[in-house]
Amino acid sequence: MTPHSAPLVGIVIGSASDLPFAHETAATLDAFNVPYEITIASAHRSPTLVSSYAQDAQKRGLKVLVAIAGYAAHLAGALAAITVLPVIGLPLANSPLSGFDSLLATVMTPSGVPVATVALNGAKNAALLACQILALADPSLRQKLLDYKAELERQVVEKAASIQ
Repeated sequence: MTPHSAPLVGIVIGSASDLPFAHETAATLDAFNVPYEITIASAHRSPTLVSSYAQDAQKRGLKVLVAIAGYAAHLAGALAAITVLPVIGLPLANSPLSGFDSLLATVMTPSGVPVATVALNGAKNAALLACQILALADPSLRQKLLDYKAELERQVVEKAASIQ
């Protein structure tokens, strides 16, 4: 994972403890050659930072935001309230409630503030959804995703054949 001069995806984590999930998201983006950046901004502890990041994201060339947070996880909704960029919420199962609080806070945003939400700890799916959004305007990325899906199917067929 290396910093990119022209990132398309902004990965925002609510706490430094969420960094392993950011790295997993980044690794998947790297596999598809999608440039990204990673930053820390807490909806609860640094709301001004969250606001300025969301306000400046599109001007800086970002196309999709991935918000990674656990516990009460209001980060995705806080970003989505400010920007018109697609926001993907990645709730984490790292709380005493096993992520139920994070999942609800991410998926239950109010009307008018949409957040696409992936599974608890679903870092790879967050990155893949970001790629699919970007692929709408990038035929090369679309082909990489089609190849990826074909490979997934090939692996299932191979495993099915191995148990016959």
